[in-house]
Amino acid sequence: MRTRLILAFLLVAGVSAVGTAGLTYREARNSVLQAAQDTAVSSFRDQIQLLTLTLPVQRPVLEGTLRDIAGKGKPRPWVVFAEYGTMRVSSGSNPVSSVITPELRRKAAGYPHGSFERVIKDGVPYLTVGMPVVFEAGEGAVLSTGLVLYAVMKMTYEQNQVEALVTAARNGALPGLAIALIPALLAARSVLRPVRELRRAAHRMGSGRLDTRIKVRGGDELADLARTFNESAGQLERSVTELRQAEARARRFASDVSHELRTPLAGMLAVTEVLDEDAAGLDPDTAQAVRLISAETGKLAVLVEDLMEISRFDAQAAELNTDEVDAAETIRRTLRNRNWTDLVHTDVPDGIRARLDPRRFDIVIANLVGNALRHGGPPVTVRLRTRTDRDGGPLLVTEVIDRGPGIRPEVLPHVFDRFYKADAARTRSSGSGLGLAITRENVRLHGGTVRAENAPGGRGAVFTVEIPLGTGEVTG
Repeated sequence: MRTRLILAFLLVAGVSAVGTAGLTYREARNSVLQAAQDTAVSSFRDQIQLLTLTLPVQRPVLEGTLRDIAGKGKPRPWVVFAEYGTMRVSSGSNPVSSVITPELRRKAAGYPHGSFERVIKDGVPYLTVGMPVVFEAGEGAVLSTGLVLYAVMKMTYEQNQVEALVTAARNGALPGLAIALIPALLAARSVLRPVRELRRAAHRMGSGRLDTRIKVRGGDELADLARTFNESAGQLERSVTELRQAEARARRFASDVSHELRTPLAGMLAVTEVLDEDAAGLDPDTAQAVRLISAETGKLAVLVEDLMEISRFDAQAAELNTDEVDAAETIRRTLRNRNWTDLVHTDVPDGIRARLDPRRFDIVIANLVGNALRHGGPPVTVRLRTRTDRDGGPLLVTEVIDRGPGIRPEVLPHVFDRFYKADAARTRSSGSGLGLAITRENVRLHGGTVRAENAPGGRGAVFTVEIPLGTGEVTG
């Protein structure tokens, strides 16, 4: 913007300088040419009016007269030509001039006071003046003698003066533009100062400093912009503060409710376990009701635990207790603990050691495999490998692959959102709706990333977890 302002300022200055120089040049040029032209025409007319010739005019007499007129030419010497019937005479070596045009001959013969033209021949400017020689017949009548005289004067001197004017205008314009650069820089600085302040303020606000304000100077449009920014920043700060307070209250509420539900849920789970054991001795309807209560109580317990876990992430109270473990053995242990060994195919080479939080890594694998078993299709595969990132650091890469219908494109951006349901009509699920959100938070806590995509060919979904190996070493 600074460059554009300076260029615009210089453009205006340049146009003004060129316009002024052009007008000055035109007026000066016209003045120089007009002065030379008026002097020459007036002097030539005076010389013709003083002529005393006896008709018919003889060549020797006419030649002497022409030389006499040429010697008195003003403002510079002339070459004088005469046309008298078929006679062509001049004061120079050539009796005929190539710069006298037929148009001038026609005008000079038809007008008692003559005519003139400016002609350029081979790049040289000339002033040509043509006047008939007449005599008065009395009572104001004027008769032509048939003799027409032409004066031809080079205007190289005037041309040099005009070129000198052009050079002076050009030489004056360039320093003028250089001098105009100084106020252009000052103007650009004064205009851009509030813009730079606005940019810095916007950057600070983008960094989370919502109390940023701009000092208002003056009463111009930029000052109005600064006031508008301050008002908008104040409204945004108040709105964000209210939202943060509401969010904090909601998190605290979820945490408090989850914590308060744990105690009664523990008692309910104990009772449902006893009822499950005795359900076989109950009548079928009662047994079905008991099993339903037991299943729903289990789901509620999972939901409460997940709510408490996500609340810890929201409060930034989640801790990472890392240990150097064998990644393959950790995955196999997760599958054994949940009786998924026969349902999941593994491609996990031994010897890949990484610094992980075993409990949180177990939750990541369990949530991804459970999600694949519930919503994907067999076979489900867990694959483990290592690779390097862009900076050359080692990464632990874990993939969970299923052969189900895949994830719809409009669902992919939301699979890790809390309580997101791909099918709005599906109001019940065997999960809490927080599993993948908790997975993402656990991976982030390890400094890694998790992403979801469809397998090539659109058959099945692939969840990929990438976690820095930390101080672990790849030994396999």
